[in-house]
Amino acid sequence: MSQASIIITTYNNPVWLEKVLWSFSCQTHQDFEVLVADDGSGDETRNLIDDMRTKVPFAIGHIWQEDEGFRKCRILNQAIVQAKSDYLIFTDGDCIARHDFVETHLRNRESGAYLSGDYVRLPMSTSEVISKDDILSNRCFDLDYLIANGYPSKKISQRLRAKGLKARLLDSFSLVQANWYGNNASGWKNDLMAVNGFDERMAYGGSDWEFGDRLNRSGIKRKRVRYRAVVLHLDHLRGYADPELIKKNKALWDEAVRNKTMWTDFGISGHAKP
Repeated sequence: MSQASIIITTYNNPVWLEKVLWSFSCQTHQDFEVLVADDGSGDETRNLIDDMRTKVPFAIGHIWQEDEGFRKCRILNQAIVQAKSDYLIFTDGDCIARHDFVETHLRNRESGAYLSGDYVRLPMSTSEVISKDDILSNRCFDLDYLIANGYPSKKISQRLRAKGLKARLLDSFSLVQANWYGNNASGWKNDLMAVNGFDERMAYGGSDWEFGDRLNRSGIKRKRVRYRAVVLHLDHLRGYADPELIKKNKALWDEAVRNKTMWTDFGISGHAKP
């Protein structure tokens, strides 16, 4: 059994997904499987995954469902069930992982906790210029490289500057809310199953935080790795960001908070056996 299962969500963006998969090929820790949780992409994504399987040192599983609108929570639940490892690390198909990303999550995991990270958002010009070689060399995380390729120097994040002790101290004393961020989070499979996974009624907007809240209420504490586990977020449009659906999600989240909900009836148990 691999030491970790990496769950990567995607939808019809094979160019960005390829960059993400290359970033996992050069991790300092390589004992993991990758599961691509695909919310209905076309053949181009399937063909990319088949091709990448011949080029990377890890196994890639492709979990796919029909395109029936934004159903990320449903495909995530299927990936949780199918993951072979006890420890699951989550990111998105538009987030390039720094070479120590997996190692950092595994080194900081602990019983009764989930890890809360974040991302550094890149502009489109920088996102497009990053090449396979930039990723394999880890050059794309270098401050000079980013600035030279369109990243505004005044926006350089502390997450790119901080290393070692400084990063640990920033994580310890940061005032930023630690919660579940789907682009950079991890937890024990049993803990995620115990709350029945993600609430599949929720579309884009708030589903991650609602999930993290339920984990927290079930006794799983939040542990911040915001400054230690680093990913670069590649730019893209968000045509699925429907204000009405976001409003509906907020109502579901508020209801869960009022009722102190730990288990959702609209999760893993509704369509899959553990």
